[in-house]
This record gives sequence, structure tokens and C-alpha cells, in this order.
Amino acid sequence: MDRLSLDDAKRLNDTMVTEEHLKLHAANVSACMEAFAEHFGEDPEHWAAVGYLHDYDYEKYPEEHLKHTEEPLRMAGVPEEDIRAILAHGYSIVNDVKPETNMEKCLFTVDELSGIIQAAARMRPNGIVDMDLKSFMKKWKNQKFAAKCNRPLILEGCEMLGMSIEDVSAICIAGMKKHAAELHLAGVEE
Repeated sequence: MDRLSLDDAKRLNDTMVTEEHLKLHAANVSACMEAFAEHFGEDPEHWAAVGYLHDYDYEKYPEEHLKHTEEPLRMAGVPEEDIRAILAHGYSIVNDVKPETNMEKCLFTVDELSGIIQAAARMRPNGIVDMDLKSFMKKWKNQKFAAKCNRPLILEGCEMLGMSIEDVSAICIAGMKKHAAELHLAGVEE
């Protein structure tokens, strides 16, 4: 394949991922990556596809995350740059593949950040639909909220991108708003 499409990513991911919460996480990361592609003037569907596929081996191999990704994706014809981006989201956690491109840096950053945004949106009657940056940043600053999400790692990613947490969060929130219903974040109206 020349370029990983979102359909390809979903098809490949479905061969390994069955748990709904992991598919939802993939969709959240995908929405953030799509928004960042637009921000950087890149191909939104391509970045969304890479975001969707990023946790390909996590459900089956949580203790060996990203150790069962490279070869199967290569055999499936996924381009090397996309495989490298997926591997780079594990930098300093499970491997030493340092994010270098904007795509790699974004994936590294939004993986954890999308979880905090999702948690904040779930607490609101209208989900993410009317969530603004100011209300999200209050949740971000509360270390007890979504405490399992690695804030220092997210800030490291923001630094790699040369962007503030506020700017990165605003892009992610906007991207997730576009897919609110699909992400089950449209609030009580769903």
C-alpha cells in the first residue's frame, strides 16, 4: 500500500482489538491526529489512520506493547514511515524510538492527552460539544482528575512540538468535537 487509509487502519486494528474501550481510544486518538494534520497542512485521513492503528498490539500484549507491531504491520504492507510513527508513540515508555517528525511528535503527545479530554467531556451534560479550553484546563490542572494519564509525558510532547499545552489541547478538543457522536461524547442528547 502506498498510504495507510482509515479503512485499512480499522480493518487491521479489528484483527487484534476486540474491546470496545480500546476501539474508542483508537477513535479518540484518530480524531486528534486528524485535527493536527489539518493544523500542519498534512493529509488528515492519513494521520487519522495512523492514530487509529497506534495501539495495534496492546490488547493481546499489554506487557509487551509495540513488540508485536512492526513485523505484522510490515507484512500487511503498512508504509515504514507509519510503522515508525506508531513505534515512536512508545518513546521512553517501552522503547527508544524518538519522535522526530510532526506526525510522530503529535501521536506521542495526543495518546495520553485524548484520555484526559475524553474523561473531562464525559462529566459534562453536553459532552464535548460545548466544552471550552478554559474548563478543560481546570481539569488538566487538577492532578487527581484522570490521575492515571501521564501529564509529564504529555508536556514532553508539547515541548517537542514547540507548543503550549493550551494550544495542543485546543486542537485536540476541536478535533474530537467534529466526531462527538462517534466518540460517544455528544452528551445526554445521544
